[in-house]
Amino acid sequence: MKIGELSAATGVSVRSLRYYEDQKLLTSIRLDNGYREYSPLAIEQVQTIQLYLTLGLSTEQISSFLHCVLKNKEAFCAEVLPIYERKLKEIDDRIVELTQLRTNLIDRIRSIRDEQS
Repeated sequence: MKIGELSAATGVSVRSLRYYEDQKLLTSIRLDNGYREYSPLAIEQVQTIQLYLTLGLSTEQISSFLHCVLKNKEAFCAEVLPIYERKLKEIDDRIVELTQLRTNLIDRIRSIRDEQS
């Protein structure tokens, strides 16, 4: 299937598909005319990439375990769990930071309102 067909089948832009290929997440065969030709399995591969992107993982993180996940179930890929745990810690740290920022803003708003009264 051509890149436009893969884009239509997955809802992912042609530009993103090219980027995935640049990042070694997706492979194609180049035809004599220079067009990319993708395997029918590329649809599942792109959907899997999209899933991991929605979890907030980078393409670099995804590339470290994608091959394993596509061959096996996620639970059998030892590389996945540490990446999930690091991502969860990043999110938790960010939540703490944002909560503190929120508290600071609330305090500043109260302070300004109290001065205006």
